[in-house]
Amino acid sequence: QDSSAQDSSAQATERERKLASYLSGIKFVGKFTIDGKEDTVPKTEEYTISKCEKLPQKDMYRMTARIKYGDVDSEVPLDLTILWSGNTPVITLDSFWIPGMGTFGARVLIHGNRYAGTWQHDAVGGHMFGKIVKQQK
Repeated sequence: QDSSAQDSSAQATERERKLASYLSGIKFVGKFTIDGKEDTVPKTEEYTISKCEKLPQKDMYRMTARIKYGDVDSEVPLDLTILWSGNTPVITLDSFWIPGMGTFGARVLIHGNRYAGTWQHDAVGGHMFGKIVKQQK
């Protein structure tokens, strides 16, 4: 293996460690829209990530998340793909089944202390955006 490949592998490992650390003990606080209902005020959403850890599989992370979505409020471990677009992490869900909630798709990019993206829940979808707030210990 040439040294540039080793360098990029070491960088990726450091980048993955930093991302997992950043995403531990945070809350995504924002709004979401629903396609076809553009004239309504965006609804509030909240996702608390108590812990994020890099899994051995490439691009895979386990997030322990408390999800408040409609009438649902539960904490679940989610094994998610996070891909990189340059220096920007993108949380990526494709037909991702969450027990008791349904099947989801999403692309959510993280930029500094903000997030933005698209979401899909079965036949309903829209946009989502907001701030990433570090939780006090």
